[in-house]
Amino acid sequence: MAFSKEKRRKKIKLRIRKRVSGTAERPRFAVYRSNKQIYAQLIDDIAGVTVASASSLKEKKAQSVNKVEQAKMIGGIIADKAKASGIENVVFDRNGYLFHGRVKALADAAREAGLKF
Repeated sequence: MAFSKEKRRKKIKLRIRKRVSGTAERPRFAVYRSNKQIYAQLIDDIAGVTVASASSLKEKKAQSVNKVEQAKMIGGIIADKAKASGIENVVFDRNGYLFHGRVKALADAAREAGLKF
């Protein structure tokens, strides 16, 4: 019996989270992708604190472009917030999604803006 898309993603997510954990010096760059929006967070798992976050829902400019362009905008914004917090290195957590399309666009934009994965 095959898994549903959601169960399959949750299994992959747990497999990734076994190995990926964020610290104060190198927080976890977590991505969540819904059908309409994209969200990114920098998380210190040891302290249990979100260091910075960005979403296409809160950005007015992101509402007027396609979803890949939204992801690129959010990648740049989260990288700028990370730099403002003194963070340059992060651990990428794709959250069970394939590294393709919007997730890849977000990561590439964050790299171009100066974050190191």
